[in-house]
Amino acid sequence: MSTLLTLLDAFDNLPQARDLRETTYRALGDAVVDVGCGGGRAVGELAARGVRAIGVDLNPAMIQAAADRWPAAEFHVADATALPLDDGSVTGYRADKLLHALPEPERAVAEARRVLAAHGRAVLIGQDWDTWVIDSDNPELTRALVHARADRMPHPRIARRYRNLLLDNGFTDVTVEVHTIVWTDASCLPTLADIAGEGAWLDAQAARARDDRLFAALPIFVASGTRAG
Repeated sequence: MSTLLTLLDAFDNLPQARDLRETTYRALGDAVVDVGCGGGRAVGELAARGVRAIGVDLNPAMIQAAADRWPAAEFHVADATALPLDDGSVTGYRADKLLHALPEPERAVAEARRVLAAHGRAVLIGQDWDTWVIDSDNPELTRALVHARADRMPHPRIARRYRNLLLDNGFTDVTVEVHTIVWTDASCLPTLADIAGEGAWLDAQAARARDDRLFAALPIFVASGTRAG
């Protein structure tokens, strides 16, 4: 868990990631569930604005870490497909970097519709794991490493389906945006290590970082829709 939390923190601390979170908070109303909340940063930020923010994660250690960090917020250990919320009880639903890890992501979106009030807003955020853009002297190996990392996920390309998942579950006014996170320094190395592991390829990327020649980019897809009344 500590490794995952470290990776999440490294990403969430990026100025670009902070700006992206602000985008995802729009029009969520005054009662928001953040599903797959991880370390709870979004929940804490929303709660600080006076929103009733509820964090849900299946990992008890993550929920404990989130509660320790944001003691004023509300957190629950629960499955994304069986949220501990009444029908129509929240105005906003947020799932960030979650659906790719679920065996049945469509069930999570159906659950989003259940817990949202009429005209509530759902926001799905995440990357397509095949769309990493990394400058490398060995593009063939880089491509193979990216695809191998993607294949470790249950649904690595689910972000391509965000729009259709929302439409198929009765959401309207569905929109999709793409926000690209760009790294040019060593702050990306823990993430690249998660893709490739230790070895010559990662060493080459570390050398690039030392020489100010590292380049990695990751498109993040943000899809949102309104629950029909």
